[in-house]
Amino acid sequence: MAKLKEVAFGVAHLRISIANVYFIGHPRGPWVLVDTSVPGSAAKIRQAAEARYGWNARPEAILLTHGHYDHSGSALDLARLWDVPVYAHPLELPYLTGKSAYPDPDRTAPGFLSFLSRFFPARTLDLQGRVRSLQAGREIPGLSGWEWHHTPGHAPGHVVLFRRSDGTLIAGDALATVDLDRLFRIITGKQQICRPPTPFTCDWQSAQESLTFLARLRPYVIAAGHGVPMAGSEVAAELSAFAANFPMPARGRYVREGARTDESGVVALPPAPTDPVFGIAAAVGVAAVAGTMFAVAVRRRKHRNSGSVFSNG
Repeated sequence: MAKLKEVAFGVAHLRISIANVYFIGHPRGPWVLVDTSVPGSAAKIRQAAEARYGWNARPEAILLTHGHYDHSGSALDLARLWDVPVYAHPLELPYLTGKSAYPDPDRTAPGFLSFLSRFFPARTLDLQGRVRSLQAGREIPGLSGWEWHHTPGHAPGHVVLFRRSDGTLIAGDALATVDLDRLFRIITGKQQICRPPTPFTCDWQSAQESLTFLARLRPYVIAAGHGVPMAGSEVAAELSAFAANFPMPARGRYVREGARTDESGVVALPPAPTDPVFGIAAAVGVAAVAGTMFAVAVRRRKHRNSGSVFSNG
């Protein structure tokens, strides 16, 4: 079983597959689960929870930083198992209740993850009455001392959690602490502050504004949805420098114009750019089919010619 790692006072981290989940709360007190990783992760999360909080432990609530499948994939299974509510920002509810699909991923944006996203399955999620809306100024059960902030850009209703007493930031996908655009950096897991996952960020202008806001919080700990959490006196300065020189993608569907969304889901999207990879793949496919048809025709012609020789013999 994967081991939990303490990243701040009363905050533990567990990596499952490509994403992180966080357990907020001391082992002998109330606790909250933040994010639920990919589908099929419920058993691992339950085992980790029981190792930390005791047999048959259940949280006060599950909080989703946003509803992308690598953060919400096991939310329904765990909510049913523990019989607890799931909290998310109101602008995320359409994507967590089956009312709307997320804005289309931008597979033409630069980077390894954008290329890989062509092979990710399209998913929709319905939490079937389990999800509740976060309310401004209202404390989440089990999260005394924490505040949540709306940080759109990567997703319309993306939120982060922040504890001012020690500067701990649960950042979701507002940023990453590993470079998801480079395969080598993903393999090595080098810690560094990086932009949010490129193909799934639907409004880059808002993403940049959210990073600027987070930099003003001057966190001491950054625990993101992807990458090893970072801590230390230099973290705030590094985040400030990153926000001031935000690496906007050189190209992409949502760079100049973001997706337009509201409480009902997607309202409008900018035009989809041509995907050169699919164009090349299509051309290769057509050439392969044409080559196969030509080869079959040649074989049939040879067979007919061979048959006429034998009949004349």
